[in-house]
Amino acid sequence: MDYTYHYDSPLGRMTMASDGESLTGLWFDGQKYFADTLSPNHKELLLPVFEQTCRWLDTYFCGKSPDFTPPLLMRTTPFRSMVWKELLNINYGETTTYGEIAAKIARESGLKQMSAQAVGGAVGHNAISIIIPCHRVVGSNGNLTGYAGGLDKKLWLLEKEKNQQHD
Repeated sequence: MDYTYHYDSPLGRMTMASDGESLTGLWFDGQKYFADTLSPNHKELLLPVFEQTCRWLDTYFCGKSPDFTPPLLMRTTPFRSMVWKELLNINYGETTTYGEIAAKIARESGLKQMSAQAVGGAVGHNAISIIIPCHRVVGSNGNLTGYAGGLDKKLWLLEKEKNQQHD
């Protein structure tokens, strides 16, 4: 059984999903790929993992880098899971590129190269927004590129982190 709970962020309402133990989804309501890992059979219930996620989000939206992560369960393909785990290594207030992630995963996998576009597809399908910080991935020239929640939200998140780094 899957469970959901809602959070009102400064950028709009968000929906959380859980298997009862771990966070399996966190989406801006209405975003691209909204709830794509959520079972059609689910019910709304406040669980401990949702309380932890709310604390994490409260800390984040107050301009601080949370010092904990709620338990996460990535319901995805092995390749996407590898990319999403790499996203967790991007520090608060920093960015990286799709190409840099592709090169790192290629090295770690013993491959000569990996497609930055394949990495981009995996990043775009990230089901746990903000906590798995796909908003910190930019184009090769530093340009903002796609974000399932919308480029306006991506820009807001990056600016918030950048401004907090200098306070």
